[in-house]
Amino acid sequence: MIFPCEKAVWYNLPQIRADIAAGLVKTGMTQSQAAKKLGVTPAAVSQYLNKKRGQQDVKSKSYLEEIAVAVEKIRDGASTKDLLTIVCKCCQIITEETTGEDSECKDNEKE
Repeated sequence: MIFPCEKAVWYNLPQIRADIAAGLVKTGMTQSQAAKKLGVTPAAVSQYLNKKRGQQDVKSKSYLEEIAVAVEKIRDGASTKDLLTIVCKCCQIITEETTGEDSECKDNEKE
């Protein structure tokens, strides 16, 4: 049996990190600065930007809007708790859009 968060770690999290990293770099951050904000290595950010990690086809308008909000919050110094909430919300959107079902992970929803 695959648990929802296990699937999220393998598929959704790399996609979310890739999209946020790309957004942060587009705002003028260096790859090293983006890596520090995301808690990953600069090499990981490089792989995200070069499409070697985190490349799924499904990117809906609601997901892209959430990523844009995430980039702004992270750039402005979001807390670790805020980052967790952001990633969980993005993950829920991906899960719902790729499976057509509600996400099984509702523990971190704020709204």
